[in-house]
Amino acid sequence: MERQDRNLQAAETKKATQKQLTHRMETTAPDNPAADILEASDADDDSKNDSDESSGNRRGFPNISFINLADFMNDGMPQKQKIKKKGTGTKPLIDLKSIPAPHKIKEQLDQYVIGQEYAKKVISVAVYNHYKRVATGTMDEIEIEKSNILMIGPTGSGKTYLVKTLAKLLDVPLAIADATSLTEAGYIGDDIESVVSKLLAAADNDVDKAEQGIIFIDEIDKIARKHNTTSRDVSGESVQQGMLKLLEGADVEVPVGANSKNAMVPLTTVNTRNILFICGGAFPDLEEIIKQRLRKKTSIGFDAELKDRWDKEKDILSMVKVEDLRTFGMIPEFLGRLPVICTLEGLNRDMLVRILKEPKNAILKQYQKLLELDEVKLEFTDDALEAIADKAMEKDTGARALRSIIEEFMLDIMYEIPKDDNIGRVTITGDYIRGTGGPLIDIRSNGYSLEERDQMKQIAAAETKEA
Repeated sequence: MERQDRNLQAAETKKATQKQLTHRMETTAPDNPAADILEASDADDDSKNDSDESSGNRRGFPNISFINLADFMNDGMPQKQKIKKKGTGTKPLIDLKSIPAPHKIKEQLDQYVIGQEYAKKVISVAVYNHYKRVATGTMDEIEIEKSNILMIGPTGSGKTYLVKTLAKLLDVPLAIADATSLTEAGYIGDDIESVVSKLLAAADNDVDKAEQGIIFIDEIDKIARKHNTTSRDVSGESVQQGMLKLLEGADVEVPVGANSKNAMVPLTTVNTRNILFICGGAFPDLEEIIKQRLRKKTSIGFDAELKDRWDKEKDILSMVKVEDLRTFGMIPEFLGRLPVICTLEGLNRDMLVRILKEPKNAILKQYQKLLELDEVKLEFTDDALEAIADKAMEKDTGARALRSIIEEFMLDIMYEIPKDDNIGRVTITGDYIRGTGGPLIDIRSNGYSLEERDQMKQIAAAETKEA
């Protein structure tokens, strides 16, 4: 009986509320009918909740509110996909007086990169001229065209390292992309426009800054036209054709924060007219193509050239021509948009020794810094450096082989040194590298420092000679 009374009382309360709302809607001017409807629905909901609670019905989620996480993500868009609006002013972002001269760029590159003098000159001049034309803009009716660069060199010669060092020195956005994963639009893989999206990310999604940056596309030889294939070449010639508009300069739709276009990724328009493209690749088997071209010159007599003349030529890549690259698999339209062809020479034994010790972040300096944290001094003899260079020449992978060789011989030393606090100095010798001896280890003893012990040894050696 009590339950029926409660239900009747709730029904009467609901009817009374509806009558009040109807009377209010009739007597009030319809200035804001939407608000009245909402108010009525709220009151209806409140009465319904009261009746539900009175009847013991616990449907719904009392005292629980839901939060939309998109409200905390910059209007529903992640920060890496937020685009900074393009400026409307005509003032260039780069000041002509702040651009370093080519010789200053090369001086800074010399501190990190050993050798490759011609390549460093080409890159220094190209970067300097590029930012001169960007800074001047359209000052007169003469429009300066950009000169994209194609770098050719054997593996481990410093192509990628040269551009990475340049990125540290210049206060401009620079992106390094890989051509290996690029495919034609519509196929699995990265779209061609993704190389520009990486530059946009390097410029903090500032379109104005990205339109004056530098893009280095590594492994460009991997998109060469495939020979003797009957299937569609979606990662070769098709990619070269798709990159033509990027290299020459055009307005392209670029995915923001992604490698391919789809409905879930925002797009923005980037003009590539003022973006400098540097393409690099090892181009394996290009040397044989060059030799075949040179051997076609036939002659007879005492001054005739022998066919094996070019077999022992070490710097054969410097003789490359556009026709050799066409034979390799690059299409003429693509090569025409890379007017500057720069070749890097292979590293010889002396250059490898210099790479070990001369650059600012040389490999030997890195290991010496590691052992300094254990208060141990690490030294390498000249014979040891030459032995390391000889082993690197055998591997034929350029400067990349140096670290793997040193890692192999430093493993036992870096494992044993933390065991003994008395070790003060370790000297790597040529015999240790060749496997015919071991490293020289000096122990801290008798309260003498290593320098004082060296002086005592020199005095003892001098006294021995006099005797």
